[in-house]
Amino acid sequence: MSRSRTIYYTLLAMLMVAMLLPVKIAAQSDALFSQYWALPTYYNPAAAGTSDSIKITAGAKMQWVGITNAPVTFTGMADSPFKVFGKRIGVGIMFSQESIGLFSNINIGAQLAYKLKLLGGTLSIGVQIGLANQTFRGTDVFIPEGDDFHSSEDAAIPTNDIAGMAFDMAAGVFYTHKLFWASLSSTHVLQPTIKLSSETATESEYEFEMGRALYLMAGSNIPIKNTLFEIQPSLIVRTDFSTFTGDITARVRFKKFLSGGIGYRWKDAVSIMVGGEYKNFFLGYCYDYPISAISRASSGSHEVFLQYNVKLNLQDKNKNKHKSIRIM
Repeated sequence: MSRSRTIYYTLLAMLMVAMLLPVKIAAQSDALFSQYWALPTYYNPAAAGTSDSIKITAGAKMQWVGITNAPVTFTGMADSPFKVFGKRIGVGIMFSQESIGLFSNINIGAQLAYKLKLLGGTLSIGVQIGLANQTFRGTDVFIPEGDDFHSSEDAAIPTNDIAGMAFDMAAGVFYTHKLFWASLSSTHVLQPTIKLSSETATESEYEFEMGRALYLMAGSNIPIKNTLFEIQPSLIVRTDFSTFTGDITARVRFKKFLSGGIGYRWKDAVSIMVGGEYKNFFLGYCYDYPISAISRASSGSHEVFLQYNVKLNLQDKNKNKHKSIRIM
């Protein structure tokens, strides 16, 4: 067995064992996209520029439909490879907006990734710097009369709209090989504290700390001999260093045109996903069916994303730098 295949099978075995260990569901700090494999730069800035294409992606998730004020997330990102002094780098931008009840969170960041050859593949080391903004609609707080747990006079509950902003940072490594890809990253590395205040107040009365999160992702693309099918297994494990959760996904791709698969989030949900590719576009949809107690109140979650790719030719001798082809 070749060295590269030995590394490949060893990595997959280690990740499968990690997925089978007993874990607890984590409270989410970043959005839990079931189609994480299509949105790698959301979790890891080192994924910027890993392909030979300019990629522009937009996605949305409506979580726990049927529950009032459940999380709704929108994200947009773009990344591209470049050559600077003969060295390949990746650059990207990421934007996300999430609404949860009376809270609204916005993150925006610029990404830079450096590439180097390693063990027959490419290792990418990346960093993201940006801003995190949080708002709370205190004017929409409603406490009914006779509430045994809260009082309208409780100083811990804001009665005005408050907002704050802080510097945020993410970092990671991303390895690509002809047999597989693997990713390790951390978001909110500095655990920034956002101080919230109202427009009429001169001092911050409330604070919110963004907890650091660690992400491990991996996947592969396995062609089935003498057929037009490919199997695309992948997984993601998340932790905030006190709790864990993870997804494992199995997808099948046909003629580089249609794809579909299933996924499982530990003790939380099962997923069904479908996708279609046409020229430079890829459209994906996923439905999550809850298997936890939340199924008594919610019919599930819906997720959709659209990606546009433009193939680049980074060869120095080719004068035609841009050429559109079907996405890989």
